Amino acid sequence: MTLPDHLPDRLVELIAQRFRVIGDPMRIRLLDQLRHSEASVQELTDAIGGSQQNTSKHLGTLHAAGIVSRRKEGTRTVYAIEDYAVFELCEQVCGSLQRQIAALSDLLDEVEQGPPIAAS
Repeated sequence: MTLPDHLPDRLVELIAQRFRVIGDPMRIRLLDQLRHSEASVQELTDAIGGSQQNTSKHLGTLHAAGIVSRRKEGTRTVYAIEDYAVFELCEQVCGSLQRQIAALSDLLDEVEQGPPIAAS
């Protein structure tokens, strides 16, 4: 999809909402765990720490946004990734961070080396 030249207010709100949903560190950890395989709330709680109540709350937010799906297996609720596009965004952010870190590293290397010595 190509964005229009001018984003309508409603679209701006929807984009901002999606960023708010995935902008929480706990939710990113949950998505990272689910990237590998589906898992129950207990399995996710064990994998990332925290309380089961907090894990369930974050999974509920991700589910309401359509990013994860859930199904019942007996007494367990199992979650899986529904919208894999979220990982494309993560890859773009990671690539941007890598470029920024590399540029900063280059700058720090220059500072450590000091100014070039003039030949006499």
